[in-house]
Amino acid sequence: MFFDAKDYAAAARVLGGLVEEVPEQTGPRLLLARSYYHSAQLRRAEAELRTIVERDPVEHYARLMLGRTLQRQNRHEEAESHLRIASALAGDFEQR
Repeated sequence: MFFDAKDYAAAARVLGGLVEEVPEQTGPRLLLARSYYHSAQLRRAEAELRTIVERDPVEHYARLMLGRTLQRQNRHEEAESHLRIASALAGDFEQR
């Protein structure tokens, strides 16, 4: 509902409580990270995404979002490795 209304800050408030209740679940934490990303709370998004990637290094969407979050913070060099890994996990290989 909050995503449809593009009220990402409100979504983050609701999802923050949910993540506290079920911290081991990836889905709510990924939605929380997306909420932070879309409401320009980039450091918070980064923290949630790093937690996901630490727990599940092959979570391709978290890697992609982490790379984009780092890009938005002008940390392009750091972002590049996460974006490459996300691409490889998704099966997007360069054709030679």
